[in-house]
Amino acid sequence: MFVVVSYDIPDDRRRTRVCNLLKNYGAHVQYSVFECNLKEKDYAAMRKRLERLIAEEEDNVRFYFLCREDVKRVRWIGKRGVATDADYYLH
Repeated sequence: MFVVVSYDIPDDRRRTRVCNLLKNYGAHVQYSVFECNLKEKDYAAMRKRLERLIAEEEDNVRFYFLCREDVKRVRWIGKRGVATDADYYLH
């Protein structure tokens, strides 16, 4: 599955930990945005690990799921395109 993960975390220490965790799952495409090609089990593991890191009353982490056709329609301006390392998207 192709998932765009974005976050807004005011605490520097938690934000750094979240960023470092997400680097294990996808491409860091903007300051607080990652594009991830994941299997269901990897998404579940990532989400569980994120839930342990964040402060729910202060932080915001969002997951946007894109199907193969949606990924094809993504447009950008600048040097980096869409992170499409894996051969799979939504099942």
